[in-house]
Amino acid sequence: QTQLLGVLLAAASNFLISVSLNIQKCAHLRLACQTEPKPYYTSKLWWCGITLLGLAEVGNFTAYGFAPIALVAPLGCVSVIGSAFISVLFLKKNMRAADILGGALTVTGTYLLVTFAPNVPQELTARGVQNYLVRWPFLLYSILEIILFCILLYFYKRKAAKHIVILLMMVALLASLTIIAVKAVASMITLSAKGMMQLTYPVFYIMIVLMATSCAFQVKFLTQAMHLYKTTAVVPINFVFFTTSAIISGIIFYQEFHSAALLSVFMFLFGCLLSFLGVFVIARNKKEEHLQIPFVDCGHIPGQKLTAKIQPDSHSSCYGTLNNEDNSMK
Repeated sequence: QTQLLGVLLAAASNFLISVSLNIQKCAHLRLACQTEPKPYYTSKLWWCGITLLGLAEVGNFTAYGFAPIALVAPLGCVSVIGSAFISVLFLKKNMRAADILGGALTVTGTYLLVTFAPNVPQELTARGVQNYLVRWPFLLYSILEIILFCILLYFYKRKAAKHIVILLMMVALLASLTIIAVKAVASMITLSAKGMMQLTYPVFYIMIVLMATSCAFQVKFLTQAMHLYKTTAVVPINFVFFTTSAIISGIIFYQEFHSAALLSVFMFLFGCLLSFLGVFVIARNKKEEHLQIPFVDCGHIPGQKLTAKIQPDSHSSCYGTLNNEDNSMK
């Protein structure tokens, strides 16, 4: 019953995330169509979407206190499929055959995930978390993860390699630490609410710092990926990397598949595969909407080789300028 509560809470929270994102998108489109556009934070509709998003994230956080990581993390596919269908209602988009096929695959995969997910005790005490932190599988996993992250960070910083796989791999590596910390914090808060005080242990605050720090850096690299690449490419790849990383961290840190049968493990992985495939089908060849910003034809500029047009910076009130090292030309 506890695990079922976590599943329902995670599914409802992810569905609410898709609703909130579509409400925010609808608010942005309405403001853009006005003759005198106002800042988005003046829109009541936008604030409604932000409020729903906050409630959904709180629900997602709470779900980790009732269900295993391997079950809660893959349920993020509910937000992807929900967004595809809700956008038809909010943004008046057309329903595609790919959305229906992807939705069917995702629903089937989610059913297998819920049915064959590991059934492990979810009441994690502070002492239990401390014991997990010093076990050699987690220490070895942490060392390997740090080495891999440093290699990726070297290519990102020194070699200016901003490939989508490098960015989202760093997000996934940080996400594994975030998920471990989130589950520990959620479980200790849940036990404290039941009368078993866990908030006096130092490990509780260590996990909060780990959760906040890793989450902040996740946002940094994910924002970079969203800026450089299309949403239709970032969303499915990030979902696959994030879910895989979360499941691995749950297996190593919390031993969630320690006593699971081989058939259950196989069917669970098959359910993950169907969910991944469904998300890719929904996102594949999906057209993104862009606001129509007029281009400016600069014509011939002395001393410059110009073969394209200059587009105004959407984040500024002035037009972009050409880079030129010659002061006389400036």
